[in-house]
Amino acid sequence: MNVFLLYLLLLKATITSFSGLSSLPVVQHDLVEHRRVLTDRQLSAAVAAGRTAPGPNGSYIVSVGYFVAGIPGACAGCLAVMSPAFLIIFMLRYLGARAERRDVKSAIQAVTLAAAGLIVTSTLPLARDSITGPLPAAIAAGTFLFLTLTRRATIWVILAAALAGLLGALV
Repeated sequence: MNVFLLYLLLLKATITSFSGLSSLPVVQHDLVEHRRVLTDRQLSAAVAAGRTAPGPNGSYIVSVGYFVAGIPGACAGCLAVMSPAFLIIFMLRYLGARAERRDVKSAIQAVTLAAAGLIVTSTLPLARDSITGPLPAAIAAGTFLFLTLTRRATIWVILAAALAGLLGALV
């Protein structure tokens, strides 16, 4: 795949999202379903790599770029993650005081809800690919319950899942 086209596709994903993983549906549609240059398994691995590394949640885009086009693709992904931060300066200058208007706030809330819905629909194929047996299903259910019922750091989830995986491998 052309690295410039990859950059534009990844830029589209990052620029139309409010947080790191809300770009996931766009990436999945463009690179997994439409162009077929990435598999669901590779996308899952990229998300896992991006979530375990320190930094912004959207850093999985760099791994996606690497899976698609190697080192040049990773550079394109890195640029796609950084570009919106530079573009927001010009957008804030243009929007200025308009961001305080009620209709602008309502539009932002609507886009946020739409992004949440897209994230839910895009996680289903990733979950289907990742949950391959009873142990991964138990880890996923335990993680969901832990994160929804407590306000603990995700590091505890990572450590518990790693421990459960190690114990499952020994048994």
